[in-house]
Amino acid sequence: MSAEPKVLTIPDLREQKAQGRKLTVLTCYDALFARLLDGAVDMLLVGDSLNQVLAGHATTLSATLDQMIYHAQAVCRGSTRTLVFVDLPFLSYQVTVEEALRNAGRVMKETGAHGVKLEGGEHMAETIRALVRIGIPVMGHIGLTPQSVHQLGGYRVQGRDPAAADRLRSDARFVEEAGACSIVLELVPAALATEVSRRLAVPTIGIGAGPGCDGQVLVLHDMLGLNEGFRPRFLKTYADLAGTVREAARAFADEVRDGRYPGKEHSFE
Repeated sequence: MSAEPKVLTIPDLREQKAQGRKLTVLTCYDALFARLLDGAVDMLLVGDSLNQVLAGHATTLSATLDQMIYHAQAVCRGSTRTLVFVDLPFLSYQVTVEEALRNAGRVMKETGAHGVKLEGGEHMAETIRALVRIGIPVMGHIGLTPQSVHQLGGYRVQGRDPAAADRLRSDARFVEEAGACSIVLELVPAALATEVSRRLAVPTIGIGAGPGCDGQVLVLHDMLGLNEGFRPRFLKTYADLAGTVREAARAFADEVRDGRYPGKEHSFE
């Protein structure tokens, strides 16, 4: 059994990269899972993917700021030993820098999270810089940016041609220089992600970006095998909880119908 990881702070992230220690991140949307994951990974991400995973939407675009705050509050109540970042949802930070400051400030004040995550490269540098200036840690996100899925033509690997690869390199540099404490690289060719990671002082967190990133993130429900219809190439499932849940539900139904549950031991005199 491996030792429990160090409880990290935001300033520790660069040091972890410098020491060659890989960072571990999982999405989380509620207090129950937050308690189970607390201390097992370095960071929990309250992703706007919650509207896909929990509500059945096709994209992340429908997530609202109030939804993100509600779920982040739950996660922070369940987590005491893990950094918690919260996605800023679509249109909560893109309109003006002032609106981004106000909405990110609400997240920090009302949830107890340690930082926020936002998507975009060079064009978001001013916003990142403004957030960092007032003391809000920012995790960047480049490559496949789900809030731009329609503009990108779907969930496709980004940076495959030379021009797109150059844009990704430039975006990474702008996001780092703006003050981001880490950067998610999503659906990026492994060699390009490795190159970008080596050029940066801040850690990269990969998802579908190969082993050369400084850390890895997966959606919890996908990793646990709960989302049976989703099996992209980059995903490794570490459990088959969908099968476990289905078997448990059938066993419960059988015992109720047969009169075996509840038994005397489950009843009150």
